[in-house]
Amino acid sequence: MIHAKYYPWVLVALLWVVALLNYLDRQMLSTMRPSMQVDIVELQYATNFGRLMAVFLWIYGFMSPVSGIISDKFNRKWVIVGSLFVWSLVTYGMGYAVTFDQLYVLRALMGISEALYIPAGLSLIADFHTSKTRSLAIGIHMTGLYMGQALGGFGATVAHRFSWQQAFHIFGLVGIVYSVMLIFFLREKKYNPGIEEDAQVAKTHDKSSIFKGLSILFTNISFWVILFYFAVPSLPGWATKNWLPTLFAENLGIDMSTAGPISTVTIAVSSFMGVIFGGILSDRWVEKNLKGRVYTSAIGLGLTIPSLLLIGFGHSMLHIVGAAFCFGFGYGMADANNMPILCQFVASKYRATAYGVMNMTGVFAGAFITDLLGRSTDAGNLGKDFAMLAGVVVLALIIQLYFLRPKVNDFK
Repeated sequence: MIHAKYYPWVLVALLWVVALLNYLDRQMLSTMRPSMQVDIVELQYATNFGRLMAVFLWIYGFMSPVSGIISDKFNRKWVIVGSLFVWSLVTYGMGYAVTFDQLYVLRALMGISEALYIPAGLSLIADFHTSKTRSLAIGIHMTGLYMGQALGGFGATVAHRFSWQQAFHIFGLVGIVYSVMLIFFLREKKYNPGIEEDAQVAKTHDKSSIFKGLSILFTNISFWVILFYFAVPSLPGWATKNWLPTLFAENLGIDMSTAGPISTVTIAVSSFMGVIFGGILSDRWVEKNLKGRVYTSAIGLGLTIPSLLLIGFGHSMLHIVGAAFCFGFGYGMADANNMPILCQFVASKYRATAYGVMNMTGVFAGAFITDLLGRSTDAGNLGKDFAMLAGVVVLALIIQLYFLRPKVNDFK
């Protein structure tokens, strides 16, 4: 048995791999369109491809609050293991799809299964780590998402060298095997009765309505502010995940097999650096100022504003790659602090539900922008619409700084 002193960081390492697979399996589709459209002709139209990407987001969004409630009510270990196993099985099955409708249904099933992970995973990490290490721990975990996003960019490379079917089979099988391994190493947080509230017992024996957590959250004004500032940056966040490879290919005049890895690796590496820097800065700043996490997040969002303008209007490798790097770094700083900021306003037993609702609002924003940019691509306006996203981030930044005023570091 792993010593309790070290297990909080072992947990981060275990879930880092899950986070990687979570984004890898969903992201690689965005770069494999050129290979897949040879066999599935509907994908030759960007509008149809946008529909395929958007259905995942709509289903994922609707499932997120449900996933949060499930994670607050049941053992999060089994929620995580089950989620990983199902979405990996779906990924494996996508390699056998021969029609657009089959891909559409499988993509929807992936949205259901993947939605279960993030609220459970982040709330588990937040419970195992104190306020002194919470942002850094969550930041390190988030690097797994970015690494998965980066490796997803090589889906086009694997598809070009072998086949898109094999790409799905390989990564799906890896996830299935890892889900079995987690059964032996992952564990739920146990509390010591008499020293601190036994939250696990509270989860098991709470017979109140499943909507109690939602009612508490939605009467909290600060939570509404968090929802807004989480949703608005999700517009450019999801835009870069789903359409940046296409924008790189168009604005730089390069093949998707090259544009995919360049764009996703740039965002992933910079975001990796951003969450580590943002996590360390936030954990230190909050010890001196309760708004330290809010300020760290605000600095990150501020960096994305000029980046979006340059990504949209730039046409040289230096300008676009540099802007993408700056965007990823800033977005990573903000990303590392979403759950820690939430912990300053929401009690532990409702955090998975709260993050599930946040995920829903962010993903719905992502579904909207993914569909919109699909039509924008067909109309030749992708770069312009990317740049316009800077305006909405400015609004979110102002509201975040003015209204978010935490009174404690860890809300009980």
